[in-house]
Amino acid sequence: MTSPKPSRSEQREAARNKARELREQSAKKEKRNKLVIQISVVLVALGIVGGVAGVIAIEAANRADAPVVNEVPNNLTELGGIKIGVGLQAFTDTKTPTADAAGDVPEIVVYVDYQCPICQAFDVPNTAQIRSWVDTGAATVEIRPISFLDRASLNQYSSRVANAAFCVANFEPDAFYDFHETMMFNQTSEGGDGHDDNALFAFAEEAGAGTEEIKGCIQAKSFGDYVAQHTQNVLNDPQDGVSVTGTPTILVNGLQYTWATGEELVSAERFAQFVQVATAQ
Repeated sequence: MTSPKPSRSEQREAARNKARELREQSAKKEKRNKLVIQISVVLVALGIVGGVAGVIAIEAANRADAPVVNEVPNNLTELGGIKIGVGLQAFTDTKTPTADAAGDVPEIVVYVDYQCPICQAFDVPNTAQIRSWVDTGAATVEIRPISFLDRASLNQYSSRVANAAFCVANFEPDAFYDFHETMMFNQTSEGGDGHDDNALFAFAEEAGAGTEEIKGCIQAKSFGDYVAQHTQNVLNDPQDGVSVTGTPTILVNGLQYTWATGEELVSAERFAQFVQVATAQ
């Protein structure tokens, strides 16, 4: 008798467990590599260069080939977002994931910088209900990543994670929302080192986007130029009549969601009420 096929949640949990193991392995490897580098420095000082070759070999073994990509990532909307619909599937040139009997549904748009703590403050309490609405066809959500907070990290985390998001959008768009959520929940603190490229790839694996193309795309920062240009366009030019001056900028059917206090920002009930009002207009 054949075993029953794992459910989607079971598959996702298995992927998360595997990714967790890979991150732990990556952390151990990084610690080991640092030790090798330290030893190599001593060896070089003594005129012994064999250790340096070993470090280079370790780094080379962990790298993937940079994929061939277009200047603009695939599967984006005209304004540089990736739109998610029924079943948390992405809208693409060949797919429109909407509920069969659905009428007009609210269209939620979020401009996000993955280093932005206010973005995380909004996302974490709201993501469960947004995920449910979108999964069942009661709404769509479009995430528009930008990057202007590299100054808030020591390793250009803001632009690297935006690039990683576009890598996932380009190669595995149906995994994008899971990747987006994962990066929000695992945001690093401002002022320090953000997750390195190995960790970003492990998070992509956790979201179901663990391909060699995505690994190479993250390591090569294949969409780095697009991230920079797109960010400048968003911040300098109104987007459908809306001036984006920071993140998160949140729109529902074109109406901007605002808040006056931290309590209003994190209130899922208040945002749900706003979605109802915006949909009725």
